[in-house]
Amino acid sequence: MENIIDLLTKFVSNTGFAMADYRYVIMIVIGMIFIYLGIAKQYEPLLLVPIGFGILVGNIPVFKGLGLGIYESNSVLHYLYFGVTAGVYPPLIFLGIGAMTDFSTMLARPLLMLLGAAAQMGIFLTFLGALALGFAPNEAGAIGIIGGADGPTAIFLTAKLAPNLIGPIAVAAYSYMALVPVIQPPIMKLLTSREERLIRMEEPRVVSKQEKIIFPVVGFLLCCFLAPAALPLLGMLFFGNLLKEAVVTERLAVAARSAIIDSVTILLGLTVGASTQADVFLKYDSVLIFVLGAAAFGVATASGVIFAKIMNLFLKAKINPLLGAAGVSAVPDSARVVQHVGQQEDPTNFLLMHAMAPNVSGVIGSAIGAGILWSFMADRM
Repeated sequence: MENIIDLLTKFVSNTGFAMADYRYVIMIVIGMIFIYLGIAKQYEPLLLVPIGFGILVGNIPVFKGLGLGIYESNSVLHYLYFGVTAGVYPPLIFLGIGAMTDFSTMLARPLLMLLGAAAQMGIFLTFLGALALGFAPNEAGAIGIIGGADGPTAIFLTAKLAPNLIGPIAVAAYSYMALVPVIQPPIMKLLTSREERLIRMEEPRVVSKQEKIIFPVVGFLLCCFLAPAALPLLGMLFFGNLLKEAVVTERLAVAARSAIIDSVTILLGLTVGASTQADVFLKYDSVLIFVLGAAAFGVATASGVIFAKIMNLFLKAKINPLLGAAGVSAVPDSARVVQHVGQQEDPTNFLLMHAMAPNVSGVIGSAIGAGILWSFMADRM
């Protein structure tokens, strides 16, 4: 009888119920909120649902040494997480993004690319803010990239500069990407008048097929000569776009924008979520990162809008300043937000196509920003 009681006592002590504390409960609740937002509110469901469930997976208390936890070197989750820590997953996602992206709106009016560049101010101002709060330069660089509103880029740079911060930075970046429809509209309306929001854009010129094929080659060379450290991301982005535009490689383009990116998104979301293990994730620094991330996103949105207003001082054909908010690289959500806010003033004003120009240039801009930060910080590590 005593043996049975001992076995039952040991069994109970080995369960997650016995090993859990309040920190795991907090993280599990956060994971459930992510799943709710992804399914019920449809906020970036392809990201929030895997990350949310990953948070649940990572916060089941387990014994160390059994090869179950994501931070144990002999666990399955640890092997899958290698794609995050080694920076393997982000370039593959960029390959798929390139194969899905149509750069013709940007090529039709290259001036709008400046809005994508202006929105990257969020990266560098957040970098300075993180330094002021006492983060090491390499950690500040990784935190700053949240301002680019580009999850894969944030993960890639953090893996290189501050692997210890991958969990909070990745979750912050993807959280704010998902909350684009909530965060951006108030900033956009605060910084623009009704007359500015009513501005109609001129129809863009038609971009030839030849231009679309030449662009990924020329764009790759120019961008990577400017920021060689961005090569893994931009190389895959432009390669994916070349596969799409070349037509003769349509099978490869279809694989890149479907099977490859979908598989990698599942693994990336699940393992990033699982990396938020309560005893590792719930720290004061994580709270600071979330605060800085919110500030970065707000600054990036405001910078794009303000720069569009400055451009209008010198242009005869005015730009709707709402387009500046699309300069953050949350593709295509920030462009959709521009369309929505614009149509609240005038339901017949269609800005989506025009907003895609700064939106896709923002993807390029955030990757270049990451490359610049990496090249500066590499000598300090």
